[in-house]
Amino acid sequence: MEALLRPIYQERASDPNTLGIILVEKREEVSPMTDTFDSILFIITSESNQPVYTKHYTYNDKKAALHIFTQKQLRKWLILGTNPKMVDWLINGRVVFDRNEYLEGLKQELYEFPINGRKARMGIEFAKLSRRYLEGKLFFEQLNFLDAYNHIIDSLHHLARLAVFENGMHPEIMVWKQVKQLDPSIYKLYDELISSEESLEKRLELLFLASDFLIHSRTKDGAQHILEVLSLKEFWTIQEIHEQEELKNYSVDLEVFIEFLVDKGFILIEKQPTKSNEIMHRYYKIKA
Repeated sequence: MEALLRPIYQERASDPNTLGIILVEKREEVSPMTDTFDSILFIITSESNQPVYTKHYTYNDKKAALHIFTQKQLRKWLILGTNPKMVDWLINGRVVFDRNEYLEGLKQELYEFPINGRKARMGIEFAKLSRRYLEGKLFFEQLNFLDAYNHIIDSLHHLARLAVFENGMHPEIMVWKQVKQLDPSIYKLYDELISSEESLEKRLELLFLASDFLIHSRTKDGAQHILEVLSLKEFWTIQEIHEQEELKNYSVDLEVFIEFLVDKGFILIEKQPTKSNEIMHRYYKIKA
């Protein structure tokens, strides 16, 4: 189908805003990598009025999708990890146009995964993990086992992605295939949760016991980014933490993550007086 798509991407390549074009072909009969399409044209632009633009094409029994993203949108997805297909497309897709080696540099960055970017990604992932894990534990204590199961599955997925980051790699769509090779202990937890013949209550009970250690052992590394940011000054209000540029990507998980780190002793509470004799301001500081 590439011959049919060539005039389309050649036209886009002539646009000075186009930084790179990647062609992704379906590798399996039903491919999650290409959203079931036979071909994907993945185009990155320097700027656009629309950060995301999609168009579909068809020819006989074949179908193709055109996706145009700004480099700013792509960076956001890569930082937040909210679109894992991007990593697969960038690494495994075929480059058909590359202005000033933009894609070459981006792929090299993905392979090298600089430590600063990795720490931020691990922090965001650990924040999501802590929230889902704590909520799952609460549901379990309330005997809401199906809700607990749903949350612990999500928390295991975040734990799996964290393990991939620890190995200097980016999580892909089939993250459990990666984790089976990189960290068999996490894969075993996941496998036992979904395939064990024990009752759901017993499976969850055993998993919480095992997960506590795995999460505790990763807390220092998972919290490294946020603790480094908070070390920039002595005390913080929660509003100042929300407004700190590097921490904005933690989004709705930020306050739960802060409280998790308070509970673990990584962040300390500093009380300051208010106009009332009974209520105190609550400030945060890292443990020296």
